[in-house]
Amino acid sequence: METSVPEPGTTYQAAGVDNERADLGLKRIISRVRQTWPQGNEPGALQLDIGHYASVIDAGGIGLAIATDGIGSKAIIAQMVDRYDTVGIDCVAMNVNDLICVGATPLSMVDYMAVQDPHPDLLDDLSKGLCAGAEMANISISGGETAQLPSVITGYKEGFGFDLAGTAVGTVPLGKIIVGRGIEPGDVVVGIESNGIHSNGLSLARYIFFEQHDYTVETRFPELRQPLGDELLEPTHIYVREALAVLSSDVALKALVHITGDGFLNLNRVDSEVGFVIDQLPPVPPIFSLMQQLGQVSDEEMFRVFNMGVGFCMIVPAHEAERVISIVNEHGKQAYAIGYAVADPEKHIHIVQKGIVGKGKTFLKSD
Repeated sequence: METSVPEPGTTYQAAGVDNERADLGLKRIISRVRQTWPQGNEPGALQLDIGHYASVIDAGGIGLAIATDGIGSKAIIAQMVDRYDTVGIDCVAMNVNDLICVGATPLSMVDYMAVQDPHPDLLDDLSKGLCAGAEMANISISGGETAQLPSVITGYKEGFGFDLAGTAVGTVPLGKIIVGRGIEPGDVVVGIESNGIHSNGLSLARYIFFEQHDYTVETRFPELRQPLGDELLEPTHIYVREALAVLSSDVALKALVHITGDGFLNLNRVDSEVGFVIDQLPPVPPIFSLMQQLGQVSDEEMFRVFNMGVGFCMIVPAHEAERVISIVNEHGKQAYAIGYAVADPEKHIHIVQKGIVGKGKTFLKSD
């Protein structure tokens, strides 16, 4: 398959995010942490290798799924808008959406708030979002930690710098862990709508809007239904209820894919020798088109960094796709049959409308 190098344009790396360098460091981390794993069938035996959305350990015959994540630089958007009561939803979403990708039912979460200054109103607002997200995901917030780090944490608004992360747990029967095995050519990719940017790619968004251009969070664009800051702050969708509804049905659900960092390249994380042809994408939300135009960002970079309007995917046999779409719609979100699997040991991702092909961590133009 022939591909060509993308034209120069604004990139995630130009905005200060170097994923290639981070991946090199991650390889070193992985080689060390594997040395801590129990051997054989000892208590806590790992059921999955690193690289899946969540870890699963054997906790006395029960699969205990564990995921950890945070809100990243969405914390800066919250400071710019001076609103903190929604980012807790993002924190819950980023964790529970990963848990369900291995077939787990999320149960509980603990949070970690690191703050520059422990403003009571700030802490209260962060907890409001966490509790709202917990209700959406039908989980508890069972504890957490607050750290005062004035020498470490800074931010856009003096005294209001913070970071917010969490760790969530759930259960999955050891014989029903889902990692995308058994996907066959012709299986359909059902895409579920996102709620805008979610919690990935905001460094690039901030770079385009606030550094390359002199916009503010109050700026209004004709394409957007609200001020720019509010658009960027829209909470990440939580997909737990619709995913569990499909899991509890008799649908032969083969894979669940959270479209986060790396965009549609997350599809190649499935444990099958298949690629995907994405040929029926829904209309791209205007926030993405606006960023691409203002930043002169290539299609390759947009689809590598952002969800482009699809926040979650389920892969099912073709004859079950309409049923899955109906279940998702019943839970208040739009879903679409956006593509299908093809036999491909190299696991290419074809975005037909844009003429780009992804492999590994990169999209390139298809010649």
